[in-house]
Amino acid sequence: MLENERLPKLGKIDPRFFNEIIYPRLGADNSSIIVKPQHGVDFGVVDLGDNVLVVSTDPFFIAPSLGWEKATWFAVHILASDVAVSGIKPKYFAIDLNLPPEMNEEILKTIWTTVDRECKELGISVVTGHTARYAGCNYPMVGGATMFGIDSKEKLIIPKANVGDKVIISKGPAVETTGLMAMQFPEFLEQSYGKEFVKKAQDVFYQMSTVKDALITASIEGITSMHDATECGVFGGLYEVAQVGRVGMRILLKDIIIQDVIKKTCECFDIDPYKAISEGTLIATVRSENAEAVIKALEKEDIPASIIGEVLSEDKGIIIVDKDKEYILEHPKIDPFWIRFEEYIKKQKEINEVL
Repeated sequence: MLENERLPKLGKIDPRFFNEIIYPRLGADNSSIIVKPQHGVDFGVVDLGDNVLVVSTDPFFIAPSLGWEKATWFAVHILASDVAVSGIKPKYFAIDLNLPPEMNEEILKTIWTTVDRECKELGISVVTGHTARYAGCNYPMVGGATMFGIDSKEKLIIPKANVGDKVIISKGPAVETTGLMAMQFPEFLEQSYGKEFVKKAQDVFYQMSTVKDALITASIEGITSMHDATECGVFGGLYEVAQVGRVGMRILLKDIIIQDVIKKTCECFDIDPYKAISEGTLIATVRSENAEAVIKALEKEDIPASIIGEVLSEDKGIIIVDKDKEYILEHPKIDPFWIRFEEYIKKQKEINEVL
């Protein structure tokens, strides 16, 4: 066996390890924690009496290739989105910046100015933090951050889809895939579709947030769960929503909206849009009688959305209807975005070496 074959895989830890090692060991028991860590749920919740405290934490992810402002915008919205899908507006922010030694003050100024601007835009206040340069720190993980929301308990949406609910999606699949691939590899898109198309694809970058989608959706009665389709995209997200709710689903593939610019970008890079990372795509379940109201509320704010199916009993599994075929959805496990991203990094490097 080669040495690198014995190394742990990069990315999220295997669910088996979480179930066996992490989840049984969560410190002191506390009855005020009403949503604990679990697969497919983006946040935790503490009961404060009439109010609740919603908390989510993530790496502070800064990818230099995106440009400092865009990278920082994305880092803030990833964290804010994970709180917003609880139905509670993100309000407080704690951040730990463990910076690469080569990050100079000019870059740090740009990053922090963008943090300040986006937090003001979202109504979020920074309450504490830590900032320092350390040897061994590197991009894109330049620290970690925690987002908090506090509001009335009645506004909280604890994810639990129910049989008979409708399933709704906003923006369609592969939003993040398109935004990142277009920013990183514009030359390949330009070869296929021209410069004007590249600009449209790069503009998808600013759709990579579910804050607005989630808060609009939460304003409608009857929402039973909300989830951000990140790793493994729409199919991964649907699987996680069903797993948390212990339900099945019947999903009509033809009803999943897909933006033309996203469809063409995925075709260019040979990526299955339904399995590809899609920060910014909201998956929600809602009582049947309220589903159309959710669609109208989102479309009123120029957010495309559609009803894509309904919730069934768990024993039915997740049924995907694709034209005249039906099959049971299994979790994709491997996100095709990362495979293509690495492949095109190599292609890009080879082209640059020739030039």
